[in-house]
Amino acid sequence: MQVFSLSSPILVTCGLPYANGPCHLGHLRTYVPADIFVRGMRRMGKEVLFVCGSDAHGTPIVVNAEAKGMTPKELVAKYHSHFDEVFRGMGVNFDFFGDTDDPACHNRTQEMVRALMEKGYVYPKEIELAYCPKCERFLPDRYVEGECPYCGKPARGDECDQGCGRHLEPGEIKNAVCKICGGKADYRTQTHYFFRLSQFKEFLLEYLKTLGGTASARNYALEWVRQELKDWCITRNMSWGVKFPGHNDLVVYVWVDAPIGYIAFTEEWCARKNADWQKYWKDDAKIIHFIGGDIVYHHCIFWPAMLKGAGYTLPSAVVASGMLKIDDKKFSKSRGNVIWVKDDYLDRGLHPDLLRYYLASYTSHNKEVNFSWKIFAEKVNTELVGAFGNFLNRALTFTAKNFDGRVPDGDVDAEVAARIKQTLKEVRSSIEEYEFKKAADSIMALADYGNIYFQSREPWKLIKVDKEKAGVVLKNCLQIAKALVVLMQPFMPSKMEEAWRQLGLDGRADDIAFDEALVILRSGQPLGKPEILFQRMEEAAVKDLDSIFKERIREAESKERVKSVEKKGMISFDEFQALDLRVGEIKEAGRIKGSDKLLKLDVDIGGETRQVVAGIAGAYECEDLVGMQVVVLTNLEPAKLFGVESQAMLLAADVAGKAVLLRPSERVETGTRVR
Repeated sequence: MQVFSLSSPILVTCGLPYANGPCHLGHLRTYVPADIFVRGMRRMGKEVLFVCGSDAHGTPIVVNAEAKGMTPKELVAKYHSHFDEVFRGMGVNFDFFGDTDDPACHNRTQEMVRALMEKGYVYPKEIELAYCPKCERFLPDRYVEGECPYCGKPARGDECDQGCGRHLEPGEIKNAVCKICGGKADYRTQTHYFFRLSQFKEFLLEYLKTLGGTASARNYALEWVRQELKDWCITRNMSWGVKFPGHNDLVVYVWVDAPIGYIAFTEEWCARKNADWQKYWKDDAKIIHFIGGDIVYHHCIFWPAMLKGAGYTLPSAVVASGMLKIDDKKFSKSRGNVIWVKDDYLDRGLHPDLLRYYLASYTSHNKEVNFSWKIFAEKVNTELVGAFGNFLNRALTFTAKNFDGRVPDGDVDAEVAARIKQTLKEVRSSIEEYEFKKAADSIMALADYGNIYFQSREPWKLIKVDKEKAGVVLKNCLQIAKALVVLMQPFMPSKMEEAWRQLGLDGRADDIAFDEALVILRSGQPLGKPEILFQRMEEAAVKDLDSIFKERIREAESKERVKSVEKKGMISFDEFQALDLRVGEIKEAGRIKGSDKLLKLDVDIGGETRQVVAGIAGAYECEDLVGMQVVVLTNLEPAKLFGVESQAMLLAADVAGKAVLLRPSERVETGTRVR
């Protein structure tokens, strides 16, 4: 278990959201637990600084900005503002939220690169890069596609995204094609700069053994380090980004300046507070990175090697979140399998605390979370409405009605006090171990205990025969309620603020330490007005939310089909071979009642007769068709026309709106394949 001393400051960061599109549910898998951790640490009396910011550089931003007719700076400003708004709306309260195009980030990145160069950890090297003669430029990352040099599958410039999944260094991709003009690229020599990652293998093997956080991140990184570590190319041919020192034609690779943003954001916050940023990045601070599971390599290998080489404080822990599924399907923006936080959640009036609770309590932090509106509603209705909210409301309402809205006299039972103390211990240790579900489960178990305590002691009966005893029961219930509110505050800060006011307690729940859960309520203290804390999610509302999500998937599938048709245009020989075309003979023909265009035909396709519906009534008489040989597509999915099933299709040419059936020029054996 990680040990957090009161003397050492704690710096918590989150993987930077990429300023290239809106916030989706997958983003919150990292940011909400990080916020819960920070709030929990502060409830334990720890000094914590919480920083983050937008990742502003890289080729995807340049490509997207060009497509939208914007400058990269304009695009970054748009999505930086969006993420800032969404995080505030979700109660994720960073002390500082910057972006990596801030001057402080440019300055800190260049200073760090220079330090690495002076120590010999960065060196120049000539490499062959894809160059587009038509566009007259070298092609970085997302501007180029071709074949993976390792598995031969189609790949983009920085990753084999359709094959082995390996990271690709500049110049590694084979048979390069320019994504902008579609032309074939040449390979030309240019000098770029590399970070000597290979020299840090022994350091990383020792460092990773002591790295805190999630074991999944540590073990993944160790597996990579035990293999061959290659030096990293840390420069790119772009104008947007942090200029590489002494080279205005090169920028620093985005995965260099992005994590350096953590340092720059700390500097900017410290400058505002007249504090020294070096106590976090040069002294003995605890640095904890909350990240998505897809960027473990960068944070557990590349980043600590850079910090070690440049003489900065190393991270104490890397906490990697599990991935997200939607309705048990892989998260995919292109396929519509996505929930947008602003459009689909906040803008529809759903309370942020409900989603915070769901994401933290669904499963362990490093495991996969599945989200569906149905499961979401069930958790809200069962756990928050039925257990937590029900207990608080029963205790407050009964007290308000029978004790003039004041805390009754009486002592807190030893059993109740012990249960609260045990829950407090479990919550503290679970948060320190990044086990947010365990903490939430412990709190909900205390709510269940409170409901059982209330129900088993039947204060509604006691009040009629012994008001004093009923008061003692309610005093204990209110003490449990207070503990619940204190401990749940990091998970649901806004809702617990409401509950704190209903308990009539002084100050703000946001400022209260966990130990306050053990402080006994003062007898006679006035309570606030009891109100329903959580509303049930009705089935109709859930269906509406789900229908919006399903419609997005249908639209995405429709677009994919259109793209597929447009892309195919030309078909392969194998695709043609899949068509079962045969010469058939029409045995019977008749009209279909109610249709002027359709005929029903019985067609022998070679030992088998198929029923075919064809729109040729305006071109042929039924008696003329009998005995005619025609070309038939036999492996087409059956369809019903005017209630009559068609089990194949006749091939015809459209001549001025008239159907002309395709027929062999001479009679052949019925059933002969067309090739």
